[in-house]
Amino acid sequence: MDDESLSEWAERRDTRIGQLRAVPLVGGDGHRGSHLNPDAPRAIQRWNGHMWEPYGLAGNLAEARRVLFPNTEVAPSSEPPPKLGPGTGKHRKPQAPRQSGH
Repeated sequence: MDDESLSEWAERRDTRIGQLRAVPLVGGDGHRGSHLNPDAPRAIQRWNGHMWEPYGLAGNLAEARRVLFPNTEVAPSSEPPPKLGPGTGKHRKPQAPRQSGH
């Protein structure tokens, strides 16, 4: 078995220090998908290298995402989106055969 060295493990662990996660504050069996209960408040937790510790609170999923991903604002583009060119790509609908106008 190819085990990693203690120094490699410590380095990998240390790269996660400061990572944040949002945990819904709802009853039930453990953590669920983030899309469930989007209006429920979230506990923001921070990884300290050994365990998740309380970091803050968010009122709902949208607010939690702004805390977790603060620099992901998408600026509106002033250019129109590119148009698809002609082709028979894998996911394109096949063209119906043209009927001649006799």
